[in-house]
Amino acid sequence: MTERFLFQSKTPGIGIIVLASLLGTVSNATLAQQAGQKKPKVSQAAASASAGRQIFSSVCASCHGLDGRGGERGPDIVTRQDVTRLTDEEMSKILWSGIPEEGMPPFSQLGSSKLSALVSYIRTLQGKGAQAPLPGDPAKGEELFSSKGGCSECHMVNGIGGFLGPELSSYGSNHNATEIHEAIVTPKERAGERFKPVEVTTKDGKNYSGVVRNEDNFSLQLQSMNGTFHFFSKSDLTAINYRKEPLMPTDYGSKLSTAELDALAAYLLQVSHATTKH
Repeated sequence: MTERFLFQSKTPGIGIIVLASLLGTVSNATLAQQAGQKKPKVSQAAASASAGRQIFSSVCASCHGLDGRGGERGPDIVTRQDVTRLTDEEMSKILWSGIPEEGMPPFSQLGSSKLSALVSYIRTLQGKGAQAPLPGDPAKGEELFSSKGGCSECHMVNGIGGFLGPELSSYGSNHNATEIHEAIVTPKERAGERFKPVEVTTKDGKNYSGVVRNEDNFSLQLQSMNGTFHFFSKSDLTAINYRKEPLMPTDYGSKLSTAELDALAAYLLQVSHATTKH
């Protein structure tokens, strides 16, 4: 999705008029262009959340953000009432035909099945999708998060916890239980530049370690484990050593049982569902 989704975010009144026109009557020219094409039939039961997420990431997230709450080129499609109140059929028609005058192209080339999966995934972002059964005990997962798992040392949920790792309150809204499982046991494959561990030595012999927060050719900013930020000019450093291993422990696959991993996934899914309802 390019410049806009459904309507321009800065002029919602105009967008609603455009939307009404689009969902009302289709011009003869448009009918002629779409002659012979089969209209999409929305079927949430047949739509895979995983497939929908992949489609969203590839064609929508660049404009609307990975969480659907808006980006530089596209508005929020998760919390805006004039979007959330659309029916699945209405949303499917918009995805199929696009809104060229608003800069949004048609996605009929994806076909009915993929558009159905996409609609279903957007609903999960909006907190409206059908909830899959939790894989484990969320209460046990909450306990593990702050005890044996040690997750709260780096990650925050609902304002409580650490700050070195990503905030996880809404993580479950964009990831299913299997993906959460994999993220816990294989962090090395998912380590991002924002959370790259580093150790530096200054010219006066002082050593600092933490996580890279900002870096360019001339400077480096790191945040130490106690939360303190340090800003360095690279010309004042004698050594910069980036750790190959991620900050997150890599032994959760052996440290935690399958039931415990399921409980952690259940906790994050439950928390994210409660978050998207507000």
